[in-house]
Amino acid sequence: MVSRLDARATRHYFDSAFQCQAVKVLPNEFYVTDEDIMISTVLGSCVAACVHDPVNGVGGMNHFMLPEGDMQSPASATMRYGAFAMEVLINELLKAGAVRDRLEAKVFGGGAVLSAMQQMNIGERNAQFVLSYLKTEGIPVRAQDLGDVHARRINYFPRTGRVMVRKMAPHHQRAEEIIAKREVAAAQSVQAKTQSPPRVERFTRPGVERFDRPGVERLAPGRQPAPRPGVERFDTGLTRRKTEAASS
Repeated sequence: MVSRLDARATRHYFDSAFQCQAVKVLPNEFYVTDEDIMISTVLGSCVAACVHDPVNGVGGMNHFMLPEGDMQSPASATMRYGAFAMEVLINELLKAGAVRDRLEAKVFGGGAVLSAMQQMNIGERNAQFVLSYLKTEGIPVRAQDLGDVHARRINYFPRTGRVMVRKMAPHHQRAEEIIAKREVAAAQSVQAKTQSPPRVERFTRPGVERFDRPGVERLAPGRQPAPRPGVERFDTGLTRRKTEAASS
């Protein structure tokens, strides 16, 4: 059995790009806080929901791999599945002081990063699920960046609800393969640990922020950035430095 405490992200680190304390959320994990920190994750076909109470600054993120499982199976009551992961995230937000009527969400991921995942429509199913779930629960979606064929890095600031997204370029095939394999490994790990179900209590793209690190521009020659209201991109500059080192 994978309990909520087991699923709470524990990988704390200092992010040198943003000069702040951060927590990394891996597949089948979540994190909720009212602290002024950053929550980070990388998504392939998985989806992350960032849910926030804008009044008291409590926010959290989950990272799930599949929409729903067989409700008769113990595996359906794990963070691997969106239905369970969303309930856990919302309940933990309420425990931390959030008010349900004030909750708002931003959702990301669901990319078809490998051909096998495109055939199974895993990313598309995850994206459809999270939007349907939030609509049913009456939680407004303030921003979304779902689908496409790219992996994404998500940086979320729970105190303010700000989210920053960087899509991995198509030529980063190796990185996307690693992400896909990690998601499969995480799914297998959860399946092996699952014995019985624990008890569970009861951005359209405008508005999604994409951000570039100040002074770094990551556009192909001759390509102009597409206007997207309220969207920021980010880039740590690591790819550029590797290219410059190789040519020197």
